[in-house]
Amino acid sequence: MQSAKDSDETTPGHHRGPRRPGYGRYAWRAAAVALAPVLLVQGLRVRRVTPRLPEPPGPRAGIAGHGPALRLLIAGDSAAAGVGAPSQEAGLSGAVVRELASEFSVSWRVEACNGLRTGGVLRRLAAIEPTPFDVVLLSVGVNDVTGGTRSGDWVARQCQLVDLLRDRFCAHHVLLTCLPPMHAFPALPQPLRWVLGERARQFTALLHASIAVAPGCEVVTPQLPMNPAYMAADGFHPGPPAYAEWGREAAAVIRRRLAEEALPSS
Repeated sequence: MQSAKDSDETTPGHHRGPRRPGYGRYAWRAAAVALAPVLLVQGLRVRRVTPRLPEPPGPRAGIAGHGPALRLLIAGDSAAAGVGAPSQEAGLSGAVVRELASEFSVSWRVEACNGLRTGGVLRRLAAIEPTPFDVVLLSVGVNDVTGGTRSGDWVARQCQLVDLLRDRFCAHHVLLTCLPPMHAFPALPQPLRWVLGERARQFTALLHASIAVAPGCEVVTPQLPMNPAYMAADGFHPGPPAYAEWGREAAAVIRRRLAEEALPSS
């Protein structure tokens, strides 16, 4: 999704997995404190100069395909809403539904909004009419990173989100997308890019350690080429090629989980 500049990773998509214990674990925190005035100025400037892309037009609910019924909810932040794509069809919802429609009759819905942190997603979902879903695909976390959400609060809200999806929406499978490689976002200057990137890595590690072990949950880790063409014009959001690959990989996880669910128990 990002430029290869300032990074030696080959799969920005998001990550290869948890990093070695202790590697960079405390350095970024100390640096964030020491560089607080610089980071504040950089953050304000990024907000001022980065283009604010709109949520793309297009339907946010529908039915597509033929085959067994599959009820799908896509929820979260601007990426779940398809920001960076010219239409919903070219965003995440379109990519996932397109991949699944050849095998399932997909009844899908998008509940997402630009700028939401996990708490905002919780409130949005708690306010809508409860409807059963077989699979929920989540994209949330970047705004928690940039907004300074504490790691303990991050974990607690992810757990609350999973519980809400199970209890209110009867979700059988909850797929949480790992955080993107913010250490490589072209829109972010150094050292802000590095500090936010380390924070994003930490949040992804916490997802793996705390949430993915819960029954019915899994962290989706898209493996996207380190190519600027995968980014939107603002250097911050995914572009259509990234959404297409993300959709393919999420659909593959959904197919696998549904196939495993259908296997007779021994």
